[in-house]
Amino acid sequence: MIRSEFMKFGMRPPGENYANPKTCFFHVLFKAGALAFYILSALFFNSFVIIFVVTVLLAALDFWVVKNVSGRILVGLRWWNEINDLGESVWKFESLDQESLARMNKKDSWLFWWTLYITAVAWIVLGIFSLIRFQADYCLIVGVCLTLSIANIVGFTKCRKDAKKQFQQFASQTIASRVSSTIQSAFSVV
Repeated sequence: MIRSEFMKFGMRPPGENYANPKTCFFHVLFKAGALAFYILSALFFNSFVIIFVVTVLLAALDFWVVKNVSGRILVGLRWWNEINDLGESVWKFESLDQESLARMNKKDSWLFWWTLYITAVAWIVLGIFSLIRFQADYCLIVGVCLTLSIANIVGFTKCRKDAKKQFQQFASQTIASRVSSTIQSAFSVV
C-alpha cells in the first residue's frame, strides 16, 4: 500500500535509493565471493590448488567488473594502462564531464569507494592471519588478490584526481576567456 503511494507520485520508497542496484550487486558479489570462498574453503577442500584457482578467479572477475563496468556506471570513471613505443607504462583516464559527475548517485558512489577500500583491508587482515599461522602458500593467494584490489584503488584514485584537475583547468580557462571577452567588449564600445 505505502509502496504504491510512493510509486504513484514517481518517488521511490525509503531503502530503494540506489540508482543502479544490479551494478551495485555485482560490484559487491565478486568481492564477497572471493573473500567468502577463501575464508570458508578450508572447511570443504583440502586442495590448495582448488582454493588458489577459485579465489584468484573470483578476484580477477571482481577486478574486471570494477575496472570495466561498475567504475563507469557507479562513479563515471575509467582507467587503463598502456605501454608506449618507448616501453614505458602510461596511465590513461576517462571520466564523465563535471556536470554528469555531479549528478551521479551519492549512494552508488559511496558503495563503490567503501567496498573498494574495505576489500583491500580485509585482504590485508587475512594476509596477517596467514603469516601468523605460517601458511606461506596462502600468503600467495592473498598477495594476488590484494594486488588486484590495490590496482583498482590506485587506478580509480588517480582517475578521480585527473578528473578534478581537468575540471579546474576547464574552469580557469572558462573564467579567463570570460574576463578577456568582457574586457575586449568594454574597450570595443569606447
